[in-house]
Amino acid sequence: MTILIDPPAWPAHGTVFSHLVSDTSLVELRSFARAAGVPDRAFDLDHYDVAEYRHDDLVAAGAVPVEGGELARRLVASGLRVRGSERAGSKHEPLLARWDRLCPASSGDWHAAGMALDARWREPHRTYHTALHLAFALDALDLLLSDADSAGEPVPRPIAWRSRVALWFHDAVHDGATPADEEASAALVHELLGASDEDAEEIARLVVVTAAHAPDPDDLAGCLVSDADLAVLGGEPADYTRYTHQVRAEYAHVPDDLFRRGRAQVLTSLLAGNALFRTPWGRARWQARATANLAAELTTLNR
Repeated sequence: MTILIDPPAWPAHGTVFSHLVSDTSLVELRSFARAAGVPDRAFDLDHYDVAEYRHDDLVAAGAVPVEGGELARRLVASGLRVRGSERAGSKHEPLLARWDRLCPASSGDWHAAGMALDARWREPHRTYHTALHLAFALDALDLLLSDADSAGEPVPRPIAWRSRVALWFHDAVHDGATPADEEASAALVHELLGASDEDAEEIARLVVVTAAHAPDPDDLAGCLVSDADLAVLGGEPADYTRYTHQVRAEYAHVPDDLFRRGRAQVLTSLLAGNALFRTPWGRARWQARATANLAAELTTLNR
């Protein structure tokens, strides 16, 4: 495992910045950065941005200086890189535009709620439950709704709308505790959208569904939200592996042997249960690959 740093060449905030990456592990990267006094807020999905004045200090602390092209190649080879298209979709402006489109009329309160949610998804302690995950889940829901249309079973617009809003809230509070995080996120719905609003009540209920991912079969909105949240499990193997690194880094404070045991228990439970995906469209899209991904990770953990 190697920590790499490129020459400071990226201008911002009146100085130039280097990129700090690992060629193997986000846990290693986060541990190195924290030990060197680099704040979590400098983390940007797959690297840290560090100001020019820190470059030599970080090299002295053990980071290996390489040219920018070499750093980029090593990051790609590590499997930790976030692609440019993914990064673009998770930026503040496009995500907030998606939120604003959910409001049928211009509303300052609605926009302010979106700003508050966006800020939560960008909290510096997160490495998986980030704006990248939010954008991915929203895209997954769009795929499910499109599949339903293609199958001649269009989802009613109120259900689709509530499902989209619920995804914005579903991990808005994330401190690593289930179901406390989901319950706090559901409470945030009432805080931002209204305590007695009927839509807010239903959206809050959908947020809580993501704690166990076990909605009733006739709960279409719950099934859609659950499937969209779990869609990452059915990703391409390389993307799934990157997801496991992101999750591990979010729990970097947990000792490795303890994390492995806990993670193995979760995977075993998922593989032993019913279908992971509750809609027919989610099962068709992601079930087979998710089962293969989970089994492969479990095999690695049990070695």
